Amino acid sequence: MQRSEAQARKASLAESVLAAISELMSSAAAVDADQENFMDVGSHLHHAAVPGTMDLQKAQNSPTNTLHIMEYLAANVDLAKDLIARCSAVAQRLMDDDLLGITEDLDNVIKNISNELNRIPVSTFASSRFAEPAVSGHLQVVRDRHDLYDQRSCDGYSEGDMSMVVAMERPRRRTLHNSDMPRLVDFLQGMYQESHEFGGQSFSSLPEVAEYVEPLYDSFFCPLTNKVMVDPVTTESGVTYDRRAIEDYFDKFTDGSEPVICPVTKMAMQSKTLRSNVPLKSTIAEWITRNEATRVRIARTALSMATTEAMVLEAIHELKVLARLRRKNRDQMHKIGITKFLARLLDHKDGLIRCDSLDLLSLLVEDDAGKEIIAKTRAVSRTIKLLSSSSTDESSDDPVAAEKAGEVLKNLEKCPKNIKYMAESGYLDPLQRHLVEGSEDVQMEMVSYLGELIQKQEMTINIAGSASEILIKMVRRGNNAICKAALDVLVQISSHHPNGKTLVDAGAVPVMVEELFIRKIDDEPMGSKTEAAAVLANIVESGLDPEAIVVNKEGHVITSKYSVYNFAHMLKCSMPDTLNLSIVRVLLALTTLPKPLATVVSVMKEQDSSQTVIELMGSLSESLGIAATRLLIALSPQMGHTIAEKLCKAPGQPGKLVKSIGLHGRITERHAMSAILLAKLPYQHIALNLALLNRGAVTTVLAKIDEMQRGETRASRYAKAYMEGLVGVLVRLTTTLYDPDVLLAAMDHNLTSVLTDLLVRSVGSDEVQRLAAVGLENLSSQSPNLSQPPTEERRPKKKNILRRLREAHAGRVHDNRRPPAHSRVCPVHRGVCSPSTTFCLVEAGAVEGLLCVLESNENGRVVEAALGALCALMDDAVDVTSGVAVLAEHDAARHVLRALRQHRDGPGCGTVARRCFWAVERFLAHGGERCVREVTSDRALPSLLVSAFHKGDAATKQAAESVLRCLHRMPDYSATYESVEL
Repeated sequence: MQRSEAQARKASLAESVLAAISELMSSAAAVDADQENFMDVGSHLHHAAVPGTMDLQKAQNSPTNTLHIMEYLAANVDLAKDLIARCSAVAQRLMDDDLLGITEDLDNVIKNISNELNRIPVSTFASSRFAEPAVSGHLQVVRDRHDLYDQRSCDGYSEGDMSMVVAMERPRRRTLHNSDMPRLVDFLQGMYQESHEFGGQSFSSLPEVAEYVEPLYDSFFCPLTNKVMVDPVTTESGVTYDRRAIEDYFDKFTDGSEPVICPVTKMAMQSKTLRSNVPLKSTIAEWITRNEATRVRIARTALSMATTEAMVLEAIHELKVLARLRRKNRDQMHKIGITKFLARLLDHKDGLIRCDSLDLLSLLVEDDAGKEIIAKTRAVSRTIKLLSSSSTDESSDDPVAAEKAGEVLKNLEKCPKNIKYMAESGYLDPLQRHLVEGSEDVQMEMVSYLGELIQKQEMTINIAGSASEILIKMVRRGNNAICKAALDVLVQISSHHPNGKTLVDAGAVPVMVEELFIRKIDDEPMGSKTEAAAVLANIVESGLDPEAIVVNKEGHVITSKYSVYNFAHMLKCSMPDTLNLSIVRVLLALTTLPKPLATVVSVMKEQDSSQTVIELMGSLSESLGIAATRLLIALSPQMGHTIAEKLCKAPGQPGKLVKSIGLHGRITERHAMSAILLAKLPYQHIALNLALLNRGAVTTVLAKIDEMQRGETRASRYAKAYMEGLVGVLVRLTTTLYDPDVLLAAMDHNLTSVLTDLLVRSVGSDEVQRLAAVGLENLSSQSPNLSQPPTEERRPKKKNILRRLREAHAGRVHDNRRPPAHSRVCPVHRGVCSPSTTFCLVEAGAVEGLLCVLESNENGRVVEAALGALCALMDDAVDVTSGVAVLAEHDAARHVLRALRQHRDGPGCGTVARRCFWAVERFLAHGGERCVREVTSDRALPSLLVSAFHKGDAATKQAAESVLRCLHRMPDYSATYESVEL
């Protein structure tokens, strides 16, 4: 964010500069004067104090051609515009390094413009029309903005850090271009000239870069060596030399036979005494520091603006020279962004540039501060690419670069934090090496780093393969602290399921089993067992074949009774929730396969562990409560009656489940699992059904269903499962209607109408439709017993339980659908019917809904349930002829024949076909002419009947035979076939 703001301020500043320059150039285009410099204008743009020595130099070297200056300014203006356009166009996609580079380039351009403005003669702006507005207007704004930016500089680096000593007098200079001067000057000047020769407009470099470097002065040079002095000393003759040079000269006069002659004045000296020239020494030191800092900045500018490989190599060479000289230069390189820029160069296509960049990088990591700075850049990851020989990256084929990259990384490794940064980039060798070879403190630190790394999913695969064995050894042999840290990491590694096989191959399971079941140290915290159990749970859930997971040397596998017994024995309410959760997860994962499921059921029954699981279901821990409920659901098909009995005897149950179902708010997984458990336990368990009634389960369930149908419940991914569980709770009550309390509850809550509504408004859930159809079939089976004639004989007669229930219900429930006395008789049930008192499907309008399910649903189990409910209207207990007639009015024969054709093949289709054949036989035997014609005209029916007769099971064959006999198409197999009697 700070860099974005800085970039915005730079862009704003550049725009102001461009406006000012445009006006300046328009005014001075026709002027060619050579008078005193227009210093005030430049000072508004460049806030740093200009050293006196540089002022004098610029005064002497000011160009006389103002148009030449304007041409250069125009080039820089074009450059600034290009930089602003780049920032504006792709600001959202630029990385931090790119933003920093563009911002620094823009800063250099602005300063170049300010330097050139300093060289424009004041006479150029002699016009009173222009001079005053120019200075007080645009340039003042530019100055203010530039000053503000400098105060907020994100680099923390300013010209003030390299302030120069102002000379009181003009010293003599040497126009000297040797090894002491940066060769970048020549390159940058060449770039500028080349850009103009070929018409280049963007990234034109500095034409007068030599101006940035403070000149060499005669007083800095030793008369003997002609080099800048390091330790200047003054002799008796008053001449100053470098100490080493003059001492070497004095050594020639050691015999004392001749006087010492001053090499400059040629005068004899009486003494060899040397006086240190402290002022000059300080001046030279400051001069060196200032110029080296300037050379660093020039090299940085060259790197960002270079258009050729030669320019980049020269800039890197200059930086390497300066980095070797002193630490302060390296610190400045970090401050002005050279370190980050190197990361780009490590991906350069040119091998020499990559190698030289690595050389410079190795110099910058010599200091601890440099190690930390570089480790936070992309240079680490790109150096690792160069090191890797297995990478498909072009750089990996460069053996020289790979060797240099290894040296850089080896140096970075000396700082422990860098080991973490390297591991994040995929280079794990240092971390592994320190895990094995380091002291206990180092091992703990490495394990801590590893734990942080594997929280990122993309890191887990690489880490697991290389560090698993080391971590397992630490668990077995380390002290408590190291063991705990290693276990924490193994838990995170194993949570990524693809790592399961790697951990098994590394021998993790026996170690975890030993930690969980065998190791018993009084003062050892329970935490180690908790992590060991979590690792085992993650491995078992990873999808590996549990039959192949060996747990000890004796050859026991994790599915053996030995293992399951120990897991079940560990389940205790007194254990930590996290430990119980992991054990429940292991048992739950084993129930997904038939053979391990049988073992778990056997052990749970022997140890009576289901009671413990029921208690854990009510845990305050959300995850443990959900896992325990899931385990009970998985076990319910095998030991459902046992679970139901234990549930009824458990304190507060099943009331807690009912309360969990009825909680308000967003539907959670715990809500859904509670409802599903009650729906999955055996329906005919009367004790559980009565317990649910007594705790208001029906009222709660109906209220929640109504909320969901009206959309008052917030959306949740568990809503579908929750709805299916709620409907299942209602359906379970329809299986025990023989109990007066259950029967009365079904009447009171008009379950027939509720289930009919659910059949139509199932919200796309096949299971809800199936359950609703099953419930309607159960209710309809009671209709013949509940339906009574409208008038009865007056002779005395005892009231049976059903009559008393009807009278009690009529006395306290007003049913709008309940017909008044002397109303018409239901043709199917031969009595007075209503949805609430007799559960009549005809009166409830369920026939239309059931036939709609046959027409629209492709699920065989749903179709089977719908057929079952429709067939209840043609059962022998009702008036079959009337029932067939009612169904014929709704074109039921066509729907049934369609279902038969649609579900002729596939799993579960045998039951659908059997029920369809049974219904067709009823249509033929008791239907009218239209109904019979509908059946006999179906061309596919005969082949379906013959196929089922030959290939179906016994019940299906018998049903098909009955239809064939009705159609008079029964083959004569009397000699070889006996009809199946059921």
